[in-house]
Amino acid sequence: MKIKKMIFAIVYERNTLSLIGNLTYAVFGFLSFILLTRALPQEEFGSYIIYVTMGSFIDLFRFGLTRNSIIRFLSGAKGEERLKILGSNVLIGIILIIIISILIYLTLFLWHDEIDRSSFQYFFYYYPILAISNLFWNNALSVLQSWQAFGRILLLRMVNIVSFVFFLIANAYFFHYGIVVIIWANIASNVFSSMLSLIKKWDGTNFLKYATQRNNKEIIDYGKYAAGTMIGSSLLRSADTFLIGIASIFGSVGVAKYAIPLKLTEVIEIPLRSFMATAFPKLSKANIEKNRSLWTEIFYSYGGAIELMFIPFMIVLYIFAQPIVLILGGDGYKDSLELMTSIFRIFVIYGLILPLDRITGVALDSIGKPDKNLWKVIFMASTNIIGDMIAIYWFQSLYGVALSTILNTVVGLFMGFYFLNKYEKMNYSQLWIQGIKFYKQLYIKVKDSIGR
Repeated sequence: MKIKKMIFAIVYERNTLSLIGNLTYAVFGFLSFILLTRALPQEEFGSYIIYVTMGSFIDLFRFGLTRNSIIRFLSGAKGEERLKILGSNVLIGIILIIIISILIYLTLFLWHDEIDRSSFQYFFYYYPILAISNLFWNNALSVLQSWQAFGRILLLRMVNIVSFVFFLIANAYFFHYGIVVIIWANIASNVFSSMLSLIKKWDGTNFLKYATQRNNKEIIDYGKYAAGTMIGSSLLRSADTFLIGIASIFGSVGVAKYAIPLKLTEVIEIPLRSFMATAFPKLSKANIEKNRSLWTEIFYSYGGAIELMFIPFMIVLYIFAQPIVLILGGDGYKDSLELMTSIFRIFVIYGLILPLDRITGVALDSIGKPDKNLWKVIFMASTNIIGDMIAIYWFQSLYGVALSTILNTVVGLFMGFYFLNKYEKMNYSQLWIQGIKFYKQLYIKVKDSIGR
């Protein structure tokens, strides 16, 4: 009975629930990736990665413009004001889809032959359809995160990924379809999650009539910095894929080889996203209530806790890098196993720095300084792109592309703390003190629940 109580206490703690959700989603994400590496030739797999990467890049702009705004404003809004915010969120999302789709198809019309000969053709043909299919469930994710309803978030994400994985399994054993049908299956999986969001009324579409010009402007004014930050953050990862894909010495095959160790960085992101998803609303609320002592306590607690978690986690990943890479890539990539293992170990070193960089960005957004976070990310993205160009065109090295990731993260870490020092004098030793305290409190909470 005591063990059962302990399990419930751990599972229903918000950080743990968020972590379980991200971990479960990631497991299916990795399974889909493994199935794709085996279903598609290296060149087609590289083209699919480019399609997904470009789609994710545009999605970050679309939802970056509204997501942080919604989470921040809903954390302090009540009554009809909440309905207005939700309605404006939906309206802005619809307008963005229309504008982006027109621009993409106009580009396709003007440069049709050039795009057809490139590895980027699938993005121009199918992304606008994907954008419509994922609008409503992504809106729901923003709303549910502001409520910290991580169970519902998990449900939406699982409907999306599990339906896609089931198709890939059936495709592997029975159908053997190529890249185009796989893209349509991915779109269909997004439709399923959006339908669930609409049926459950989690996305806010039923409040569209409450949208006001004032709320639209408020969301965009705050969100433009967050969108810029998310675009910059995306460039930290996607620029590698874009530049490798464009370079004739690597092309889509080079993208395929680099994508495998890059995909493994999602293992690093799982606990990080979980902690940040719970930290941001709490930091925002403490700032809105002008409770600086609580704000600093939350910052140090979350930053220290995630960093302490990462140290043993990264050591394990470094030691077992080669078998992990082989499992993900399969026998078709054995000839590049040493290259991909070394790249992944570089990403493991990057993972040790990442938590502190990420918490500074979340903290800047929470105090209403998304412009400072944007500048931080601009410098990071610029460092990354310059480093990638040197690595690709001077050294012709995929190792160098990965090393530039470490360099840009160090730049972001120093800039983040520099900007935060202007808001609150930072005491870096408190990160470790509060991090240890976080785990002590979690232990006491679990222990108390068992003793009841």
